[in-house]
Amino acid sequence: MPDYQEQERAFLKKAAALFDADAVETIRHAVEFAEAAHEGQKRDSGEPYIIHPIAVADMLLDMNLNPSAIAAGLLHDVLEDNAGITFDVLKREFGIETAELVDGVTKLTKTSLSEHTTKEEEQAETIRKMFLAMARDIRVIIIKLTDRLHNMQTLEYCRSDKRVRKAQETLDIYAPLAHRFGMGEMKSQLENLCFYHIHPDEYTILEKQVEHHRKEREDVLNSNIEMIRELIQGAGIEILDLHGRPKNLYSIYRKMQNQNLTFDQIYDLVAIRIIATSEADCYHILGLLHNHWKPLPGKIKDYIAVPKPNMYQSLHTTLMSEHGFPFEVQIRTREMHEAAEYGIAAHWKYKERREDSSDLDNKLNWLRQIMDWQSEVKDAKDFLETLKIDFFTEYVFVFTPKGDVFDLAAGSTPVDFAYRVHSAVGNKCSGARVNGKMVPLDSVLQTGDIVEILISASMPGPSLDWLRFIKTQQAKNKIKAWFRKEYKEENIIKGKDMLEREAKRLGYTFSQLVKPEWTLALFKRLTLTTVDDLCAAVGYGGISTQQVLSRLVEEYKRENKSEPDIEKRPVMPERANRKGEGIVVKGQENMLVRFAKCCNPVQGDAIVGFITRGRGVSIHRSDCPNLAGLMEDAGRLIDVEWAKTEVKASYKARVQLNFREREGFFSDLFRLLDTLHIHPDYFNTKKDEKAHTTTLNITFDISNTEHLESVLKQLRKLEGALDVFRSNPA
Repeated sequence: MPDYQEQERAFLKKAAALFDADAVETIRHAVEFAEAAHEGQKRDSGEPYIIHPIAVADMLLDMNLNPSAIAAGLLHDVLEDNAGITFDVLKREFGIETAELVDGVTKLTKTSLSEHTTKEEEQAETIRKMFLAMARDIRVIIIKLTDRLHNMQTLEYCRSDKRVRKAQETLDIYAPLAHRFGMGEMKSQLENLCFYHIHPDEYTILEKQVEHHRKEREDVLNSNIEMIRELIQGAGIEILDLHGRPKNLYSIYRKMQNQNLTFDQIYDLVAIRIIATSEADCYHILGLLHNHWKPLPGKIKDYIAVPKPNMYQSLHTTLMSEHGFPFEVQIRTREMHEAAEYGIAAHWKYKERREDSSDLDNKLNWLRQIMDWQSEVKDAKDFLETLKIDFFTEYVFVFTPKGDVFDLAAGSTPVDFAYRVHSAVGNKCSGARVNGKMVPLDSVLQTGDIVEILISASMPGPSLDWLRFIKTQQAKNKIKAWFRKEYKEENIIKGKDMLEREAKRLGYTFSQLVKPEWTLALFKRLTLTTVDDLCAAVGYGGISTQQVLSRLVEEYKRENKSEPDIEKRPVMPERANRKGEGIVVKGQENMLVRFAKCCNPVQGDAIVGFITRGRGVSIHRSDCPNLAGLMEDAGRLIDVEWAKTEVKASYKARVQLNFREREGFFSDLFRLLDTLHIHPDYFNTKKDEKAHTTTLNITFDISNTEHLESVLKQLRKLEGALDVFRSNPA
């Protein structure tokens, strides 16, 4: 008898103890259907593939999910692994509920993506699709996490490179997801398995150290547990459980790394957990413990009154034992405990006792926030990056003046908070109070801060300067979206110009490359509709010219099966003739020239050439501070001049602007720059807190020195401008 049949019998016996006959028959049919679909398929271990879906469904049984979800767990790979099985087939055999759950878990296949899609883009699209499915039915993520957990438990049969890649993906995406959904046990198991596969040596060493020290402290721990039991019994309080629980190995490792601690400096290897019968008893027990042992200041956490964003509830306290080392105690009710261990999966165990699903809604607040802004994020890679930064990193809890709790990525500012509340609040943000005091908008928020955002109807919109200090991708995306919409026409013109210039540099014309049959796949990948949308995206910096033209040139070459006529390609020295400018080297022809980055010469500047070794002639401004050093080798200086040409050229110029701080300065600045058709590609500010002034350095393209002087003259007219001048690059 194959081994999996014994596993199958045990699984069906467990299901029969939980469900009625009709439900068990549905589950039995799903087992047989999955067995037929995966017939002949093997896992990397060489075992029949059916072992995996049965193991996943068995975990779902332990989480008390309903028969439709159990069936989906059994069938979660059939759409991906068997081309003959479709969504409609599953719908006919098992109903719409199960079919949609399976579809939500199924990966995107290569046939549904562009042939140019990279592995990273495919992963990002898969995660995005999964979130959309989760928004419809949250059980999708429970099935996906159990699927990933069993795969991680059997990862040793994979190639070493695949093991590390899968483990890192799990650590980056799936363990944080489990944490966000309050599934503490799932998170702990995933993290430990990832730790084992990514850092096997460190895992083994730490495991041995923990085991050695645990034995040393076991007597002390048991003594503390018995003392707690006596205190509780003496107060006449009934409890359901009292035990010690080892800390997650990965959490110990991360604490050592983050706080630069040695293992000997880690004391909380084991936490004592008390399961009480009521919330009131939790607080009563906490008082008893504090009366007997001294609590460590700052180590008392009341997550019952103020739950974590994933709705985790418990009382935590760290006490100093008589033996001179601290130990942690966690106190919670049984329902809190099961919610902490199984998170959203615990909802189905208790839902029959509840009149509404407000508790589940609270757990899913952050998911709704993701779905609110995901439509604004056009690129799947940006979506995945936003998840990692905004929702899967360490976070802080802050409050509104009314007491509402928001969680933000650690390092967030009042501007991040404003955009988390609402886009309109962020766009009109003019200031902030934290704990009743006015603070700069780039202040870093801390857990427990009460944040009040001041808004002004006169604010024209957000400031690009905010992008310099804000933390969350969500806020960055919303600010960029505002500028994208506000300056769409200008962005189209700018983007088209950038694409035409880059296409010309490559030896093509932009019109050659934008055939509808070539742009269709590009539009689909970038979620765009028209060429104007494409140009606008390039204009505001959302997409690079390289991203666009590399794909289009590839299509051109595939169809024409040749390079463009070499004689039609522009001759491009290293930086000479970049964008059409020219230099005449007196007494020489066809010399390779480049512009020195230390002074960025602009047409109209007095210039001098310096013959470099192997890199042609370097062009400097006559007042370049580096020329003094070059004079020691004066024989390599050469006369140069600007070529007389009608071709419009552009040059990089760097400008320093010193100004007095005032509300709306940056809005006025960027409105002026847009009027002058100036689009900075470098932007840096430095504040002088004592003088209440700011120094701004910006770099942008200009055509000649006359153009530059005209721009400087307009900048000097800005209200608050103290000094404006051309500067050398840092």
